[in-house]
Amino acid sequence: MLDVTVIEDPAAAAASLDPIRGRLLAELAAGPASAAMLAGRVGLPRQKVNYHLKALERHGLVELAGERRKGNVTERLMRATAASYVISPLALAAVQPDPDRFRDQLSARWLLALGARLVRDVGTLITGATKARKRLATYALDGEVRFASVADRAAFIQELTAGVGALIRKYDSPDAEGGRDHRIVVAVHPTVKPETSGAAGAVDASGTSEGPKASEAPPAVPELTD
Repeated sequence: MLDVTVIEDPAAAAASLDPIRGRLLAELAAGPASAAMLAGRVGLPRQKVNYHLKALERHGLVELAGERRKGNVTERLMRATAASYVISPLALAAVQPDPDRFRDQLSARWLLALGARLVRDVGTLITGATKARKRLATYALDGEVRFASVADRAAFIQELTAGVGALIRKYDSPDAEGGRDHRIVVAVHPTVKPETSGAAGAVDASGTSEGPKASEAPPAVPELTD
């Protein structure tokens, strides 16, 4: 079972978003189970559970893990194909975000569009690499930093942009034969706080605006090239 997989097909996305099927996927991510076993856990008739399992199997979200005899009946044990799923913007291809329509490094919505493109592109790469039975070379860096002030945050952004820009200029070889283009995405955003007292996904007030406040003039930041 994969740790995470990307759903690109609109019909598969629709199937996964059904609340009952989502619950079944969660149960099957914990381990194989039959329709009869799941029926007791989710409080539904076995026939209805079996109907939903067939829909999930048809879209590749669950698969047969094995069979077992129980009296005169052979039970099919199903399992989820992944522990978790991400829906690609390709599932809504006509309205998927396009970060190339506008570029605003201080816009949270542009960051969201970049994130959506990242999910789409990496999902497509994973699908292609799986079909070709090849490994996919990727890298990711994740961390947290607490800025003591708005000025420190602005200085950090300026240094980060200058540093990454210098690396891009140093290693970019647009005319290299046999070279392969790589996309670089660097994101900075306020940490989402754990759910507390009904305020789900609360964000520090200092990071709720899409751009700087009038008193927080941003430094001159050169735009990175893709």
